[in-house]
Amino acid sequence: MPSSSLIPHDPSLLLTAAGMVQFKPYMLGDEVAPYSRAASIQKCFRTTDIDRIGVTDRHFTFFEMLGNFSFGDYFKAEAIPWAWELVTEVWGLDPALLWVTVFETDAEAAEIWSDSTEVDQSRIVRMGKEDNFWDMGAAGPCGPCSEIYFDRGPEYGEDGGPAVSEDRYVELWNLVFMQNVMDTDGQVVGDLPRRNIDTGAGLDRVAMVLQGAPSVFETDLALPLLERAQAITGVTYHQDPASDISLRVLADHARAVTFLIADGVFPTNEDRGYVLRRILRRAVRHARLLGTEGDVMGPLVETTIEIFESAYPELNSSSDFILEVATREEMAFSRTLASGLEMLDAELAGLSAGNALAGDVAFKLHDTFGFPIDLTREVASEHGQQVDQAAFDAAMEEQRERGREAARKGRQSDETTEVPALREILDEHGPTRFTGYGSTVGSGTVLAILKGAVPLAGLEAGESAELIADTTPFYGEAGGQVGDTGEITMQSGRARVVDTTHPLPDLVSHRVEVVEGHLVPGQEANFAVDAERRNQIRRNHTATHVLHWALREVLGDHVKQAGSLVAPERLRFDFNHFSAPTPDELRAVEELANSKLLTNQPVRAFETGRDYAEEIGAIAFFGDKYGDVVRVLEAGDFSRELCGGTHVDALGEIGLIRIVSEGSIGSNTRRIEAMTGGAAIADLVKQEMLLKDAAALVKANPADLPSKIEKLIGEQKKSEEAIREMRRRFAVSLAEVVAKTSLTGEADGARAVVARLDEPVELLREVAMVLRDRDNVDIVVLGSSAREKASLVSAVSTRAQDAGISASGIIAGAAKALGGGGGKGAELAIAGGPKVLEIETALDLALTEVRGALAKTPL
Repeated sequence: MPSSSLIPHDPSLLLTAAGMVQFKPYMLGDEVAPYSRAASIQKCFRTTDIDRIGVTDRHFTFFEMLGNFSFGDYFKAEAIPWAWELVTEVWGLDPALLWVTVFETDAEAAEIWSDSTEVDQSRIVRMGKEDNFWDMGAAGPCGPCSEIYFDRGPEYGEDGGPAVSEDRYVELWNLVFMQNVMDTDGQVVGDLPRRNIDTGAGLDRVAMVLQGAPSVFETDLALPLLERAQAITGVTYHQDPASDISLRVLADHARAVTFLIADGVFPTNEDRGYVLRRILRRAVRHARLLGTEGDVMGPLVETTIEIFESAYPELNSSSDFILEVATREEMAFSRTLASGLEMLDAELAGLSAGNALAGDVAFKLHDTFGFPIDLTREVASEHGQQVDQAAFDAAMEEQRERGREAARKGRQSDETTEVPALREILDEHGPTRFTGYGSTVGSGTVLAILKGAVPLAGLEAGESAELIADTTPFYGEAGGQVGDTGEITMQSGRARVVDTTHPLPDLVSHRVEVVEGHLVPGQEANFAVDAERRNQIRRNHTATHVLHWALREVLGDHVKQAGSLVAPERLRFDFNHFSAPTPDELRAVEELANSKLLTNQPVRAFETGRDYAEEIGAIAFFGDKYGDVVRVLEAGDFSRELCGGTHVDALGEIGLIRIVSEGSIGSNTRRIEAMTGGAAIADLVKQEMLLKDAAALVKANPADLPSKIEKLIGEQKKSEEAIREMRRRFAVSLAEVVAKTSLTGEADGARAVVARLDEPVELLREVAMVLRDRDNVDIVVLGSSAREKASLVSAVSTRAQDAGISASGIIAGAAKALGGGGGKGAELAIAGGPKVLEIETALDLALTEVRGALAKTPL
């Protein structure tokens, strides 16, 4: 099997970290494997050892994993001698330099190694659960594993085997024997009915051993990157241990960045996009440690493509886009890196021994300067300090809680439907046969009715449950398309279908509410999908394909779907792009899409082999799963997508595509919402009516509305300017009156005005500023009880501010008397409160404050 994408179909995983990921449904028994044996070379990415990258000779974040797999076919007795045969006879490694480990209680594996291979009994090592037992980290399949190690010699470490030195004894191959079942408490509670084999060997480590290289960085897979890093930075390898680590980090991270972007990962602040951002920014920081300020990612990405393009042609075809994304991200981080490091260095320098860097500082570095937390930890470690991780996590928790909660609910919803009864149905009856591509009606046998995890003998009127049948025309929610609704009838009763889902990938479940009689498993049933609703969905689904094509035509081939929703009333299409499309670009997308609808070209769906689908340029939609046989949706002569959804028969059936909104939903991720068919026409009619109504209000023709509005805005600006001038003159006049009613006098020293003026606070503000700008006036306080609210305004001259007097300080006590507070400002402050009757008291308090300030600070 070819490598699957680094973006897995499994929603519980961020990135593909092992060869078994694409085979996980077969391992778990969720799907019937179409073959009993498989082998692959899988692109993998892991950050579990990111702190060890460059430090050890054997770790990478991105690597290729060689693997062979058995789904209920061969097991230990075959897997072990076959692995030995490949390692010794094909690769030619000396058996005397090979060690193997087995799980401490796996006598069977130890015996097979001893009896069927040449490995010396003294080099078969039993190890504990931490090293030689595999599980999913949750309830499910698990089992012991056995690993093959190669002895690189005494120059790499002490004698004694893998338990003594993993630098000397390098793990080449891990054989996992999936034979047990683990419960939620982490206890092995039984055996699997079908035992599986899952093996993994890192290509870089194999190359290191076969080529006799001192590290994985010095094989023909990675050495060109190390050499390019030296050329860019001017730093020579093997001259300084710290510099060697940074050069290795550049080589590793550039390789990972290239493959992640090529597979559709964009730098963002969430999920897999944040993983990409972390390692890219970590690489940039290591380049700066080596004294390089210029572009490093661009040249390193180019070298990665040169090394791998023969095996992965998509790197070459996407090279311009990969380079643009990587260099844009580097430039963005470079702008904040220096100031962020300056702040971090200052904070670390101020820490006393034993104190950790405050979590809020780490969060500010993350939020303001774009520092991933592991980068902050790394810098702190270099200063001999730690980070208050708990406080940082708390700050992040507050920021991300809403999104994570939604994701948790989605996962919990999925988990609750995966009950044993469903798997039993799948095992006994096989996958549900879907007949809905050609018809919205059909018949089938009801296999089971379930409420939660419990199979029911029947379902009465008014009750609801999940109904499973052997055949159905109802489409279960998948690939962004919502599930069908409709009706199921049988001899004993009738039920409304409110939703259709896939509790397991090959099983369709109808969520039913009985409206008449009762439903009983085992009966024949007639199925009728809501045909009009399905037609609306079909129009919207085909429209997403047309929009996808148009977006790629206008914005570039790098545009990839990042999610979708296909509902009857609208469609939503998420895609990767590094900037907001301009209005002209969106208009071009809409016009291009609709021009294709006018051709009324046929829409054709057909099944074919995945290899042929790739040859003809069919694009995979986000989140869909594909086997050896795939369904291709061909829209006209311009769009080919892999898609299992329902679609129109000709483009003209869509009627019209109307983009109603476009916006950002995250860093480098955009969202378009659109309507089609009758909904799009209704929206156009609505917009036209609004346009006519607006034109009528300003006594203009719709065609003249923009110029009419522009004219009215100009007139409004003139009117507003005239009103401001009138208010200014009125304020000047009022200021004359207010100055004569001031509670202060010449005896207070410098001239201050404290007076009551029952006018709106906006006018108070203008009068206060006019008074303050008069000669010899330094402090003004005005009070008002207009509009059933007490207000205070204070204004202070520049001379008074220089002497330490602030407007907010003058009225702080007075504001409390009104039962409220006010803003902070040295030049101007506005305060207020609900205690209208206390306005005179407040003014007296303000007067006292003014006199006190003037007494302390003569002007």
